[in-house]
Amino acid sequence: MFTLYILRSLKDGNLYIGVTNNFKKRLNQHNDGQSKSTKFRRPFALIYKEIFKTKSEAMKREWYFKNTTEGNKLMREIIKSL
Repeated sequence: MFTLYILRSLKDGNLYIGVTNNFKKRLNQHNDGQSKSTKFRRPFALIYKEIFKTKSEAMKREWYFKNTTEGNKLMREIIKSL
């Protein structure tokens, strides 16, 4: 199983979207400063996640959120509803 996740930086409020097959480990890596791209923005809080059977499905969903107007709009609606 693969998890698409959206984290919010509690430091600057920015979002991070990623995919992993071990969500708990990956979240700890983000919050422990072990991820190059996020270590200066920690700590993080999970705001959304989706589970997929394959990595390919999860990556397609990540691409959709990051690269399409519709996906970006959907992501903003999801976040607004929290």
